Amino acid sequence: MMTEKEKMLAGMLYDANYDPQLIAERMECKELCRDYNDLRPKAIKERETLLRNMLGEVKGNILIEQPFYCDYGYNIKVGENFYANFNLVILDEAPVTFGDNVFIAPNCGFYTAGHPLDPAERNQGLEYARPITVGNNVWIGAGVQVLPGVTIGDNSVIGAGSVVVKDIPSNSVAVGNPCKVVKSALPEG
Repeated sequence: MMTEKEKMLAGMLYDANYDPQLIAERMECKELCRDYNDLRPKAIKERETLLRNMLGEVKGNILIEQPFYCDYGYNIKVGENFYANFNLVILDEAPVTFGDNVFIAPNCGFYTAGHPLDPAERNQGLEYARPITVGNNVWIGAGVQVLPGVTIGDNSVIGAGSVVVKDIPSNSVAVGNPCKVVKSALPEG
């Protein structure tokens, strides 16, 4: 029989609210986020070390302005030269992968978790998770919300305030709610 964590990572419905293992892992990550957010801004080395210990993979330079919040941490992978401004939230029940040279403006969220439409299932604490992938050389504007299962292609720009509910192809400028491509074939990198 699969554990709730195994179901979560497999994209199946799982018990997010009552499973002791998942509750403990989220609590541990909340403690690490609290430690990170309480560090002095000038404590660059300590901040970077804590991020490298909290996140699943960090390939190169990383700077996440405080405050930063995530659910598990271990499902987040970032490439070279990752920068995120204030108030980044990542609900990483499924993998969230950022390529190289990703820049994220303030107040952005990446949410892999979703809930069943059926109220009986939802009221049981069940949810599902779908991965989010952000390519290389991507700029995410202020207040952008990225929903479960979305892929944003290389060299794309997502305009401020957008709600990204579908994949965005590479070399695109996309804006709005729902987010739509308004310009294609940007020059590469």
